[in-house]
Amino acid sequence: MSPPAPAGLPAGTVVWAIGDIHGRLDLLDRLLAAIADSGDRRDGLTPTLVFLGDYIDRGSQSCGVIDRLVDLADDPAFETVFLKGNHEDKMLEFLDDPTVGAAWCEYGGAQALESFGLKVPVLKHRPEGWVSLSIDLDHRLSVRQRAFLDSLEYSVTIGGYFFAHAGARPGVALADQSDHDLMWVRGSFLNSAVPFDKVVVHGHTPAEHPHIDHRRIGIDTRAYESGVLTAVRLEGLDHRLLQAVQQADGEIVVRPWPAVGAVPA
Repeated sequence: MSPPAPAGLPAGTVVWAIGDIHGRLDLLDRLLAAIADSGDRRDGLTPTLVFLGDYIDRGSQSCGVIDRLVDLADDPAFETVFLKGNHEDKMLEFLDDPTVGAAWCEYGGAQALESFGLKVPVLKHRPEGWVSLSIDLDHRLSVRQRAFLDSLEYSVTIGGYFFAHAGARPGVALADQSDHDLMWVRGSFLNSAVPFDKVVVHGHTPAEHPHIDHRRIGIDTRAYESGVLTAVRLEGLDHRLLQAVQQADGEIVVRPWPAVGAVPA
C-alpha cells in the first residue's frame, strides 16, 4: 500500500482535537478559553471541537468535566464531536454490570466515583457492595450527564483525518473498525508502519510529547499526572499544537508546543 497523500481539510474548515482530559477540569477550562480567543470564529467560521475520549477517571474532577462538556455541546460558537474512550466504556459497563467495579477502580474509577460523592466499598470482595455502588452512581448521574455518556461516538472522519480514541487496527479499513478496537487498541496500531487512507488522530496511549508522523497524530500527554493537556488545531494541510500546562507553582498557562508546519507526507 502506497503512503497516503498529505492529510488536509476542506477550505473554511478548522478542527481542534483535544486529548485525554481524565478529570482535569482546570486544564480543560484554560484550554477552551484559549481556543475561544484564538480568532477562529472570524468571518462566520464555526470551528469543530473533537474530544478524543477519556474525560473521566484518575483526575479529581470527572463529574465537573462531564458537566462542562454537556454545556459545551449547547454552545453555538462551536460544532462539537464527543468520542468514547475506554474509561467511559468501563464506567458504562459498571452501571450495567457491577462485577467490573473493582477492575474499573484499579485504573482510575475510584477518583471518578469520589467526584460524584461516592466511595469504593470497604469490603471489596463483597458483590453486594458493588451492586449498591452501581445503583448509587446511576442515581447521582443527572439526566443530561447520562444522555451525554450514552451519545458518545466511536469515530468521526473529517477531510483527510480519522478521529478515534485509541487508534485503529492495521489491515482493517477504517470504515470496518470494531468499536472495541477504536476504544482499546494499542500495540498493534502504534507499532505498525502501515498507513491508513487517512491520518489517524487519537489519544489513549500517553507520552511525554505529542507524536506526529504521516500515519497518526497522538495527543495524550497524561494530563492527570503531568499537568499537560494537549490539543491540535488542523486547517488545510497545516497543524498547530497548543497545551494547557500546570507549572510548579500551580499556575496554569497555555502555550504552543514547538512543532509547527504541515503534517509530513
